Amino acid sequence: MGATAIRRHRLATRLWHWLNALAIFVLIGSGLGISNAHPRLYWGRYGANFDHAWAQLPRFPAWLTIPAHYNLAISRRWHLFFALVLAFSLLGYLIVSLINRHIQRDLRLRRRDLAPAHLAADVRAHLAFRFHDPAAPGEYNVLQKVSYVLVLFGLLPLVIVTGLALSPGMDAGWHWLLDLLGGRQSARSLHFLAMVGLTLFTVVHLALVILAGWRNELRSMITGWWRVPE
Repeated sequence: MGATAIRRHRLATRLWHWLNALAIFVLIGSGLGISNAHPRLYWGRYGANFDHAWAQLPRFPAWLTIPAHYNLAISRRWHLFFALVLAFSLLGYLIVSLINRHIQRDLRLRRRDLAPAHLAADVRAHLAFRFHDPAAPGEYNVLQKVSYVLVLFGLLPLVIVTGLALSPGMDAGWHWLLDLLGGRQSARSLHFLAMVGLTLFTVVHLALVILAGWRNELRSMITGWWRVPE
């Protein structure tokens, strides 16, 4: 008997997933190239070679950066273009997901989801490599919901807002944003930390996709159809 297939991902979710994946990949690579120009992080409004830095970053190798050699101008062009791709694709995805009730239906965290016993059971299931324990096939488990909510409504908005604050063109009308974030150097530090959070999420996400059965997961994100494991 063949495995049962269910419709798991709508077209808007699939399009946004791949567009976001491309944007994140380019933004991380170009961001590391920008970081190589001044690999130190500060808090406050100002930061220069002789100021106290709270973090000294490594010089990232060429194979991790975009372009694959040091060129600050080109890194900035790639970064700024795909920052727009990231921001507007996220906005479009959230609007469509509210209209088709994907967020309310699939990502809403209920009180029972956050109960300690429920969280502990989900952690144990993940440690045992049982990723499809929810009662309804295709339903997101609580760790997926928490991580997606943190990314959608936490890390992605933070990296976009801090990126806006770093743009010199925003000084005239949006100086209040820099004040809110504690200054340009604080915004830069928060931007980097948000990027680290998104990178860690991406690494864990890819690892879990492989462990959960990458063919089935990849098929569902391309076609929308997911085969329910036996």
